[in-house]
Amino acid sequence: MKLTDLNNLSTKRLEALNSEGINTVFDLLNFFPRRYLDRSNTQQINHLKGAGEEVTVAGEITQISMNGYGKKKRLEVFINDGHGVLKGVWFRGAGYFKRIFKEGETVAFFGQAKRFGKMISMAHPEVDKISTESDLEAFSKIVPIYPGSINLSKARVTSGMIQNWMKQILNQISISEYLPDSLLSVMKLPERSQGYRMIHFPDSHNEHKNALNRFKFEELFLFEMSMEKIHHTVKERGAGHLFSDTGNFTKHYFNELLPFELTEGQKSSLSEIKNDVRSGKQMNRLIQGDVGAGKTIVAIGAMLMALDNGFQAAFLAPTEILAEQHYRTLTEHLKKLDINIRLLIGSQKKALRTDILTDIEGGNAQIVVGTHAIIQDQVRFNNLGLAVIDEQHRFGVKQRADLLNKGDHPHMLVMSATPIPRSLAMTVYADLDVSVIKDMPAGRKPIKTAIRSDKKREDVMNFVRQEVQDGGQVYVVYPLVEESEALDLKDATAGFERLKKRFPEFRIGLLHGRMKTEEKDAVMKKFISNEIQILVSTTVIEVGVDVSNASVMIIEHAERFGLSQLHQLRGRIGRGDRQSYCILMPDVKVSKSGTFRLKTMEETNDGFRIAEADLKLRGPGDFLGTKQSGLPDFKFADIVEDQFLLAQAKEKASKLLESDPELKTPENHDLAKAFKPYFEEKVKFYGLG
Repeated sequence: MKLTDLNNLSTKRLEALNSEGINTVFDLLNFFPRRYLDRSNTQQINHLKGAGEEVTVAGEITQISMNGYGKKKRLEVFINDGHGVLKGVWFRGAGYFKRIFKEGETVAFFGQAKRFGKMISMAHPEVDKISTESDLEAFSKIVPIYPGSINLSKARVTSGMIQNWMKQILNQISISEYLPDSLLSVMKLPERSQGYRMIHFPDSHNEHKNALNRFKFEELFLFEMSMEKIHHTVKERGAGHLFSDTGNFTKHYFNELLPFELTEGQKSSLSEIKNDVRSGKQMNRLIQGDVGAGKTIVAIGAMLMALDNGFQAAFLAPTEILAEQHYRTLTEHLKKLDINIRLLIGSQKKALRTDILTDIEGGNAQIVVGTHAIIQDQVRFNNLGLAVIDEQHRFGVKQRADLLNKGDHPHMLVMSATPIPRSLAMTVYADLDVSVIKDMPAGRKPIKTAIRSDKKREDVMNFVRQEVQDGGQVYVVYPLVEESEALDLKDATAGFERLKKRFPEFRIGLLHGRMKTEEKDAVMKKFISNEIQILVSTTVIEVGVDVSNASVMIIEHAERFGLSQLHQLRGRIGRGDRQSYCILMPDVKVSKSGTFRLKTMEETNDGFRIAEADLKLRGPGDFLGTKQSGLPDFKFADIVEDQFLLAQAKEKASKLLESDPELKTPENHDLAKAFKPYFEEKVKFYGLG
């Protein structure tokens, strides 16, 4: 059956459907209702409370009258069901409705019943003429309402028209099932054909819920099956570089140079990495950890394993500031090992860049730290054995694949300082093995966070003076660089000037995104060396600056920041031995969600709890902050609301592929046919084709 076989489908309407991505009958079947009107609640008029309940009533028209004049003209139609009288009122289209009603006819009204004085009325009820009991039954159903759009509206494609098309399709086509019977039985889900009927024409809310669960599960199940197979493919395709020798670099660094004891999370992560790189298979691992959990030390361990075996390592960061920070950190940590570390970023001069590229291609550059500049065509590695990606959520799947192509299946280690809730990790990072560092380095004191109103500013400033006098340093963070009248924000520059007047005895610096790299570097170096005691900054310090002496962070207009961003900012302090304090200073008026964010920050330092709360507030797309994140575009499922279903889909997909990896058993024959094109798309997306 084709779309053109549908009744009452003009060329204009067909074009409107095509513009919505509806090109086949199955596309239309998958155009699910946006909401439902429950007209099944049929009541006698005398039983109505008139508190705005949505009900269906049926009765004989006893009176039709037009009242008012001009724009205040209204039609009133009174119906009597033998138990009471209800009035239907039309303020728009009064003339049209007056013509279609006749006294003595029986009609059904559906709408919100509201009491005004002694009379109960409905404004603009839905109407159907009733001749028999079956007419009332047909009207008193749960009615689907389909998503509207400008294109559909222009072509006069109505919800009622789509309902009729759905009936025609469901009556004329055969819908085959491809999920195994055993799976449907265990999950208590309807068959596909039944599911479509229950979605478009449910007899009850439970039916609709059960059908929707079926399509959500199907979507999640196919996705998790593809991720399971991709994960397996990544592990099995071609041999990974064998790092069999844990030689001088690794032993010297961890046995003699590391100035502190590793946490259990760091030890287990390093152990998992060691097993991966000795397996002969390509490593594809994510290291998850909170701000300050010590992921960089784990990355250093992995890179030293590569160097011990004669390979180069690349370290990819999302911004120049962060790349420069990592370069400084690695140089400091590894200075006694005589390792050649090069920094490659976009803003470098041509002569320096040429020198670095020559070093990389010749193999002299053992570790290359940089931004996405590393994955450009002119960068050629001599023998890339390991690629490390920091702040993974800021890079797309495509960029990950590009980096892999820089060598002959180099091992891949990705790190995320933004803790990712389990539901997201199961989707975005479903192709990766995951290591989690939950514990913090010894001696770290939990940061104390407090919300303070502008009325308490004097107290806050006195506290700042005391902290600096005691040897601490302070961040003051603003959301914008320049004043914006629209947002009514005090900007960083004005704040900087005010603080200079307030604290003439201290050295105060200003850092923002519009400064040149050299200027930012100069300011950061002064702050690191305590030549600057108070640093006024925009969110450029969210990543990049690591100052162990910084003990106070004041975040102005804190309600303007997202939860994960607030947590990242707070992670810039508490890096040393001093007790640290984060002071959130919101505007006078704070929204409900703003209050929730601030309270969450005050209550916990646990980045995983904060991430879960942020995910619920913002949804997965905004949470990840990039459309290239690799987040699957689910049509029916919501990975926040459907976490339990997602976990079930993952478990069932894993079990099925364990027992029948190639889907060759008779029971999985139909599933194999449906899965093949789906999987091919995913393989292409992940750059594994």
